[in-house]
Amino acid sequence: MEAANERATYGVDSLAEFSIGDGRSVEEICAGVAKVFQVRQHEVALLFIDRRMLRFLFPVELRAAGAIPLTSTAVAARTANTKRGELSNNFVIVQHSSIFETVKLGTAENGQSDPLTIQKMMSVPVVGQSGTLLGVIQVSRKGYDTRSAGPDFTSTDLSRLSDTATILGRLLPSLIETAGKVQ
Repeated sequence: MEAANERATYGVDSLAEFSIGDGRSVEEICAGVAKVFQVRQHEVALLFIDRRMLRFLFPVELRAAGAIPLTSTAVAARTANTKRGELSNNFVIVQHSSIFETVKLGTAENGQSDPLTIQKMMSVPVVGQSGTLLGVIQVSRKGYDTRSAGPDFTSTDLSRLSDTATILGRLLPSLIETAGKVQ
């Protein structure tokens, strides 16, 4: 019934279409999120809270790149601290740390690293069933400029990402545990 409601709400590109749920890897879940929002897989980030820091669970390449202090002014930290979603279709003017944008993620069709920068971003908190903050999920669109990055995110997109975060709130603890065993 829940999957049918998601399909009715979101149409073909629903969360149910990629079967987000128990037993899926973080890579499969983030690939599904990318499909729903029509972005590339490395334009999805999933972070979890570990000792007053946000650590990357996905993309995998960012796991070893460092962590974001919850006391920082980073968008992910602000999302975690306020427990409110954010949407920016002109992200290049948002004051943020770009250190993680320098890490090579994925490859372009020509086999080269993706030189594009984040132009648009949505960021929402991942909250557990008990109301405890567990992390943040972000979806971005990269490009040379805002036009080349693709369509603007909408408030409906932000709501869909928030719904995704609700599901992730149930799954994140086991995803973290599984990722820790693989590292």
